[in-house]
Amino acid sequence: MRSRTRGGDMSRRMWVLTAAALVPVVAVGCASMRKMKPEEAIEARQKLMKEQGEAWKQIQEKTKAGDVAAVVPEAEKLVQTSKEIPRLFPEGSLDPKKSAAKPEIWAKWSDFESAAKNLQTQSEKLRDTAKTGNAAATQQVVQTFGRQACGTCHTPFRVPPKQS
Repeated sequence: MRSRTRGGDMSRRMWVLTAAALVPVVAVGCASMRKMKPEEAIEARQKLMKEQGEAWKQIQEKTKAGDVAAVVPEAEKLVQTSKEIPRLFPEGSLDPKKSAAKPEIWAKWSDFESAAKNLQTQSEKLRDTAKTGNAAATQQVVQTFGRQACGTCHTPFRVPPKQS
């Protein structure tokens, strides 16, 4: 009879959760490998941003509940999707009626790429901190993540949402 340790169950659970979290990331990545029409790029990046928003929501909920292990696959999703961001903003894919992207993205392309890379780095930090199981340290990273990760791109490169 095979003995199951708590650590083994946790490792398997983490593997399954991470694999499931990456399915939409791979789909977006495959779509971004070919040259996209502007409307396809807008649709793909909006889908990616919604996936990131959902991952972020899950991270906040799991952190608040003290389920740090469940943060890992969601943070990994952010790591992987952040790598796709520059490819989803091909030149000529600006449409103010359909997208909140600012023209500054293409005028300051290297800054935009740096902001996407920063999101990846901050997401890796969040993932790696959550992997330690330290709830307090994970909470600390979560508290600054929006400003230090998302905000470095959204502030200069996205039209602010309309206030209602």
